Amino acid sequence: MSAGTGPSEETFPAAPAVTSWPRLAGLPAQLAAAGGEATRWRELLAAAHADLRARFLAEEPVEELVRARAVLIDTVLRAAWELRCGARSGSWALVAVGGYGRGELHPASDIDILLLVREPLDDAGSAAVEGLVTFLWDIGLEVGHSVRTLAQCREECVGDVSVMTTLLEARLLAGEAALLESMSAALAPGHIWPVKAFFEAKVREQSERHLKANDTAYNLEPNVKTGPGGLRDIQTIAWVAQRHFGAGALEALVTHGFLSATELRRLEQARAFLWRVRCGLHVLNGRREDRLLFDHQLRLAQLFGYEDASYTLAVEQFMQRYYRTVMEVSLLNELVLQLFREALLPESEPPRPLNARFQVRNGSLEAISEEVFARNPSALLELFVLLQQNPEVVGVRAATMRAVARNLWLIDEEFRQNPRHHRLFLEILRAPMGVTHELRRMNTYGVLGRYIPAFGRVVGRMQYDLFHAYTVDAHTLFVVSNLRRFAMPRYDQELPEASRVMQQLPRPEVAYLAALFHDLAKGRGGDHSELGAVDAEAFCLEQGLSGYDARLVAWLVRNHLELSITAQKQDIGDSQVINAFARRVGDETHLDYLYVLTCADVRGTNPKLWNSWKASLFREFYQRVKRALRRGLESPIDPEHLVRETQDAARRLALEHGVGEAELAAVWSRFSAGYFLQHSPEEVAWHTRLLAERDAASDEPLVTLEPRSVRGTTAVLLFTRPRRHGFARTTAALDQLGLNIVDARITPTGDGFSLDLYHVLEDDGAAITDSDRLREIERALWRSVQSPENAPLSVSRRAPRQARMFNTPTHIALSVDERNGRSVLELTAGDRPGLLCDVGKVLMHEHVELHAAKIMTVGERAEDVFYLTDFGNRPLAEDAAERLRTHLTGALDRQQAALRAPAPATLQPEVPG
Repeated sequence: MSAGTGPSEETFPAAPAVTSWPRLAGLPAQLAAAGGEATRWRELLAAAHADLRARFLAEEPVEELVRARAVLIDTVLRAAWELRCGARSGSWALVAVGGYGRGELHPASDIDILLLVREPLDDAGSAAVEGLVTFLWDIGLEVGHSVRTLAQCREECVGDVSVMTTLLEARLLAGEAALLESMSAALAPGHIWPVKAFFEAKVREQSERHLKANDTAYNLEPNVKTGPGGLRDIQTIAWVAQRHFGAGALEALVTHGFLSATELRRLEQARAFLWRVRCGLHVLNGRREDRLLFDHQLRLAQLFGYEDASYTLAVEQFMQRYYRTVMEVSLLNELVLQLFREALLPESEPPRPLNARFQVRNGSLEAISEEVFARNPSALLELFVLLQQNPEVVGVRAATMRAVARNLWLIDEEFRQNPRHHRLFLEILRAPMGVTHELRRMNTYGVLGRYIPAFGRVVGRMQYDLFHAYTVDAHTLFVVSNLRRFAMPRYDQELPEASRVMQQLPRPEVAYLAALFHDLAKGRGGDHSELGAVDAEAFCLEQGLSGYDARLVAWLVRNHLELSITAQKQDIGDSQVINAFARRVGDETHLDYLYVLTCADVRGTNPKLWNSWKASLFREFYQRVKRALRRGLESPIDPEHLVRETQDAARRLALEHGVGEAELAAVWSRFSAGYFLQHSPEEVAWHTRLLAERDAASDEPLVTLEPRSVRGTTAVLLFTRPRRHGFARTTAALDQLGLNIVDARITPTGDGFSLDLYHVLEDDGAAITDSDRLREIERALWRSVQSPENAPLSVSRRAPRQARMFNTPTHIALSVDERNGRSVLELTAGDRPGLLCDVGKVLMHEHVELHAAKIMTVGERAEDVFYLTDFGNRPLAEDAAERLRTHLTGALDRQQAALRAPAPATLQPEVPG
């Protein structure tokens, strides 16, 4: 490899190769004939852009089209330069910089130019530049321009590596070539930004950019340009190469020994695919757009010819190709940057042997020879064990990474059946440090997907919904990461109960194995929990786990959704629900493992959907089931026991706050036993204190907020006479403010009032603590209570863009809970602002009393449960239930149809000239 020794004839990019494009051949003459007539220039430019768009839709190679647009803009800029600034060509230089300097322009990419001058411009010069830029905008070219002297260029670069990077790709378009050569010399590594400093800055810049994307390329709507594994990561390789040995073309990486011909081909294929995606985004939108938004994913899958299959949608196939491509880019990026690191950092000490197969060289792990893996395939797993055991080792040497890739084929069925390999894999899971980090590295290097074939099948697999924010493999590793955080005392403050339970588990690797397998059967048809349980048990037995542990892992995979679904959709104050779940788990060990797996799973599914409310809900349900198990399955908890528990705890809290026994008895006489089953002791004590302070003879409504409730939410309490459409008006007021209603409990009292408790969060999942925000909410609720006839019965807030992409059919199931004397309405519908308000209006119209609502949002779907009676406090009769179902379905379907964005039919937008 050659070190960077300063500028060479390759330092600045050459002009893009001339393409065989008939329209381009006659363009200079046509522009000259148009003179200064901007309208004609705009027409010619628009026609050329339309031609490029047609060529893209005709599936011509994207590499040619990207460079063809750069040549087109070159042609136009040179003609405009001659027209407006030709007289100054001997003292100025018109220079393309940035991506345009590389000779790569996508349909709506930035056109960045630099006017390089010897001296600061005088008034005449400034007027000439202003005239040039104005003309370019008039003809439809939105250029980004700067005017700098050589000294200014150097000054700008000194403190800003991004400016240095932009000028690194400078390319002469017109004017004085000597000026550009002078800038090249002034910005050479010997004068500014030495190769090592530039390399470290670009690596740091890349790391910061990755962190902004949660350090994963597998986000729901990734950025094809700046996301991990995106085009910027390929450009980072080229920038460092250009600074290192003076050539930015990827082909030079082979010439200088940084890539093999095969690796170069893989990198170029990945770049071509990402270019095609980015071009498609620009063409579909008619403007610059680098985010793969949901609607764009659908249209690109259609454009690229993907078709729905038995178990995977066309869009899911397209996105799996995308995710696997960026994973390939990430691996090659790591490989090349490691090679640069090795070339730039002198060895400070001789290699330090770790064993007969590996050594540490310059802080990185290295195989003693490239034949290590071929001679001893176990080293393919031992590598990751050693990285865990030696946390001071910062990475893997490039030659070793390449050797791993060459020998992946050795991980076959025989390899997977080898007891030594089982011990090594379990050693990775049982390590005190680095479990998640090395599992992620195993995934990046392709080892994890080979060792667990079911994992390999879901690498890059996405689910086209708003609930799952990551691909299956990325989500799986996030779940393991969450479990690891529970296991480490330094993270105890995040979820104290989950941390306490996790740190007491006898075999934490059981939880990690359940996490690895809980979603691996997705996309195979059938129940992924059942299919995954079969795979998990077989794998665990192969690894040498005991029959009990293998069955426990399988049970966890089979039941990994049950605690979450039960807590969010059933009444966890109902003793029958608690006892049934206790019978299902059977013992405290199964419950403990299931609880930590559930918290880790839901928390790792979508950061926007995990909140303090769910943490509190799962903890409360876990503790209640735990108490039931300790009583024994033969002596289940009864409702009276739960009521006594709540009352005893609430009495202690109320007395501590100065409420007397007589006042307490008077307040509690208003409520039935069902009230104490629905509310926590802290809530009961809060209500008791407020009502004890209130004049019992008063008809005035009470509206108050508790910013930090025991459930991790902001609690909203309304104590009023029943109002027509009360639930609809209250939820409309809260919804209009952009609040997320997570729970509602309506309790009629014995003296003609209604105590309504709502738990709300901000849209980002946070409780409301800002005093101005709290006052805003309180004022809106007072208006709803004091002037119900003027309170709005609708929500004007617009549904989020993503939610409008989906058409979730409304499904309603009505059943009778005979034991509790109520009807249960289970609703699945498209989530949108105003949904609860619309439900409330229909309930009132059908003369139905609402007692509680369990609100659950699963991405784009609302899965809510409502507990109802008629106005006589009885379950709904069969005909009333049927009327309610029909009315509610029609009302919600009409609203969904009105809000849903029309499905895209054809590719309409044109890229503007």
